[in-house]
Amino acid sequence: MNIETVKTRVDELLTLGKNAERSVQQSNFGNVFVNSKGFSEFRAASLSFIKNVFGENHTFYKEFEEVVSYDKAKSLNSVDRGIGVLRAIKQELDGGWLFTVRNIVAADIFTDFLEMANYLLVEGYKDPAAVMIGGVLEEHLRQLCNRNGIDIAVHKDGKDIPKTADRMNADLAGAGIYSRLYHKGVTGWLDLRNKAAHGHYNEYDKKQVEIMEQSVVDFITKTN
Repeated sequence: MNIETVKTRVDELLTLGKNAERSVQQSNFGNVFVNSKGFSEFRAASLSFIKNVFGENHTFYKEFEEVVSYDKAKSLNSVDRGIGVLRAIKQELDGGWLFTVRNIVAADIFTDFLEMANYLLVEGYKDPAAVMIGGVLEEHLRQLCNRNGIDIAVHKDGKDIPKTADRMNADLAGAGIYSRLYHKGVTGWLDLRNKAAHGHYNEYDKKQVEIMEQSVVDFITKTN
């Protein structure tokens, strides 16, 4: 996914919104509302998009979810306000101010690093591969924290001290961002990374690094 793909999707959602506005109906009591099918399609597709790009805790997601109401008496106004939120998103994209663009770029970087790690594994270099995979995992945890309003540093003695990967893992699981089962898996992958980074090469084998590689890829895909 690149930034132009995201922009194209916003335009598609704006079209859905405009189509919904044009499907105005009137009840027997004189109330005006949009067609329920068009309204639901616009609302569901937009919320899914905003969640995937920004996360559920972002202002855009919360605003859209609040203003685009299922109340038929308000649905026409709701669609109009939803279109307003999407236009604000488009302005962010056009202006280059979107924080989550960093995630899109990072996804490409992650792919590059994971491909490099895979190459090292194929060539028999399990130790640098484990360190590289662990680095990608830690950065993903950091981005998950940022997207979900979880601090990535601890303020102590007037300084911001970055949290360890283990601490971020615990905080993310504690906040329900992912399951305790994933938390346990991440703990194990980080432990393997640390063994590689500190030279404890005899405490794991190539097969374990191969399993770690696939597991981390799956984890990033499912929590991205």
